[in-house]
Amino acid sequence: MKIRICALVAPVLLAIALPSLAAPRDDSAAEKLGFRLSLQCWTYNRLTFFETVDKAAGLGIKYLEAFPGQKLKPGSNESMGPGLSIAACEEIKKKLADAGGMKIVAFGVDGVPTDEKGARKRYEWAKRMGIEVLVTETEPNEIHDKLCTEFNIRYALHNHPQSWQPEKVLKFSKDRCKLIGSCSDTGHWMRAKRVPVDTLKMLEGRIEHLHLKDLNEFGGHDVPWGTGKGNPAGVLAELKRQGFKGYFSIEYEHGSLDDLAKNLPLCVKFFDETCAELAK
Repeated sequence: MKIRICALVAPVLLAIALPSLAAPRDDSAAEKLGFRLSLQCWTYNRLTFFETVDKAAGLGIKYLEAFPGQKLKPGSNESMGPGLSIAACEEIKKKLADAGGMKIVAFGVDGVPTDEKGARKRYEWAKRMGIEVLVTETEPNEIHDKLCTEFNIRYALHNHPQSWQPEKVLKFSKDRCKLIGSCSDTGHWMRAKRVPVDTLKMLEGRIEHLHLKDLNEFGGHDVPWGTGKGNPAGVLAELKRQGFKGYFSIEYEHGSLDDLAKNLPLCVKFFDETCAELAK
């Protein structure tokens, strides 16, 4: 009798002891809008790429923006970038498949060779890895224009506070194909005292990719989306108006790993809930 009672009670006690599992993320509204949430792996630059994949999977994020130099995995001597061995590239693909079919969709911020031989090797590597966006601060030329069209890969000029401001992006992309334009980092715009929604309006038609951020104040630091001064809801509404289709990378650059564990789920929740409203 004691054994039978224990057998009946044990599952109940286990259920009480274990935390309830979070509901799976619902990104159907975002996908309907053509908005796709990605994670810029720099957010977890203190971890390896494989560890970052696990973190993204735990957030329900399916898309990644890799950055150059991130160590591949614990104990590995290889790091992310076009110099990866073929074996490492295959290992990455298996890791992504095992994590639920995740994809590396963007790479940067990194320089892109300006000569055709070097640039072609970079585009061929990107295509082989499934990368759709090269995020860079390299001034685009006719070779990049040609290869973007040939490989159907976007070339996104990333702005730091003092680099690639919208006027410069428009100047250097106006005679190029429509795959060359801005990687709009809304946090760095705020550090340059620019209003994100107004700046997106300036760049209409030339927005290729985003590093979406919200700061506690202009010139400040990252906070969970929707709690700062960056108006990310307005950003998403403006991009819906423009008909933008593409990736929004979370690049959260403030706080410890414990802070990220607390704040990144809030960003994902805000994104999905805002997209659900916009998709109505």
